[in-house]
Amino acid sequence: MVSEHLIDYNRENRIGISETIFCQDKTISQIKNICNDLNINNTTFFTRLKEDKYKKLNINIKKMLAYDKVSQTAIYGRKPVIDKSKADVAIVCAGTSDMPSVLEAQQTLYVSGFKSDIFPDLGVAGLWRIQKHLDQIVKYKILIIAAGMDGALVSVLGGLVSLPIIALPTSTGYGVSNKGHTALNAMLASCSPGISVVNIDNGYGAASAAIRILNAIK
Repeated sequence: MVSEHLIDYNRENRIGISETIFCQDKTISQIKNICNDLNINNTTFFTRLKEDKYKKLNINIKKMLAYDKVSQTAIYGRKPVIDKSKADVAIVCAGTSDMPSVLEAQQTLYVSGFKSDIFPDLGVAGLWRIQKHLDQIVKYKILIIAAGMDGALVSVLGGLVSLPIIALPTSTGYGVSNKGHTALNAMLASCSPGISVVNIDNGYGAASAAIRILNAIK
């Protein structure tokens, strides 16, 4: 019988990003089978692993996974080595409701060996909060900005800093926020030039874009 999965351990050497297992549409059985084929000496990253699925994995597998329920991520095998003295990426989020996507981005950076700092709750409803932290934010190499609702935070910061900006629209909001589509469209239509935009709630994609940039400028 042909296996349903193929582990790509060479991904890290090719593109600088660890092999990643997207768990959202996988069954418990499929996740178990993948885990049973993993090499403990390599790093494997799991995304969209909901807590109810994680709890149904057997105890031996769970012992091997460093699981974070807010970001719904897990790390299997070799842990990354990080220089904790300095962070290269600032992750700014408009509100605490954006934290699942923000933490997914932070965990993705971590598993590839990059430290990041989170600046929470800097939404445009209180511009003074952005001004308070702006002198710190400009010291980083890359800026990831997570926002839902109107997504306006991206345009505001895009007009204030020269850093590469990766915009992360989130599904935070209701009504005409339309599950993140309003924020996505606002970010794509931003008047601030040179902003890169990833898919809705795609913290993994935002961090992966940052990792590619960081690897290129080492």
